[in-house]
Amino acid sequence: MLEVTLLGCGGTMPLPGRWLTSLFLRYQGRNILIDAGEGTQIALKQAGLSSHRTDVILLTHFHGDHVMGLPGFLTSMTVSGRKDPVLIVGPKGLLELIPKICAVASISYDVLGHELEGEEEEFAMPGYPEVLIHAFKVDHSIETWGYSVNIKRPGRFDAGRAREAEIPVKYWKVLQKGETVTDGDHTYTPDMVMGEERKGLKLTYSTDTRPCRSLRENAQGSDLLVCEGMYGEDEKLSAALENKHMTFSEAAQTARDAQVKELWLTHYSPAEQNAEIHAERVREIFANTQAGFDGKHTVLTYE
Repeated sequence: MLEVTLLGCGGTMPLPGRWLTSLFLRYQGRNILIDAGEGTQIALKQAGLSSHRTDVILLTHFHGDHVMGLPGFLTSMTVSGRKDPVLIVGPKGLLELIPKICAVASISYDVLGHELEGEEEEFAMPGYPEVLIHAFKVDHSIETWGYSVNIKRPGRFDAGRAREAEIPVKYWKVLQKGETVTDGDHTYTPDMVMGEERKGLKLTYSTDTRPCRSLRENAQGSDLLVCEGMYGEDEKLSAALENKHMTFSEAAQTARDAQVKELWLTHYSPAEQNAEIHAERVREIFANTQAGFDGKHTVLTYE
């Protein structure tokens, strides 16, 4: 299962009761943070969560409302006794940014950086090869990336086939983990005992973008799409076009076209005070549209 908590749903500037953009994921006791707007560490405490076991931080881009909370978040991990390295992933320029962030943060562990290249890139969560993170460029005023987190689910283990193949029981768990075993002249591979791969979990996150093909394609079939809705009113389309953002209606159309199961709107304009009212309206476009709010939480589970 994948635990999902929206820490902050605001864009541009924080407001009372609305911190800036950040999403927190928990998988088997380890964490992934996507963006770290101002107030991230406070929102984390308010949600009853800890930064300590955060292994990966994904940054969409370098606008302040997405990174200003990063020094405090990294410092919080030092305070909690963090010793393991942390991987930060983001656009070109990240390797120059990390030393500056570390200069104003208290760091007791190694901070590793990975700059994304090309149009799309995929890598596994450290220590969890079944968790694939797919990064893809979107359409904003500066280089900006969206992310899909895919959790692969292997097929069922077939003990009958294992016995027929005379595979020693001591190797069963190793094969279930997808590893190959060699024992003398015998080589045992996972496909000898595992059924077809089952449907896993998929979450897609994208803020600060116009509707675009890369978002629609990479969000396809997601269990949850967390997507920006900067402007609730369709009348603000001209502002969305000028500033390279989306209206609620455009986000709902994207969710519909990508055939996702659920949409959470986030990254609201500071002037947006009626998110739920506008979310109700755009449910005519995509029925399972939810207005995000700080602390909004769900658990994605396997079918």
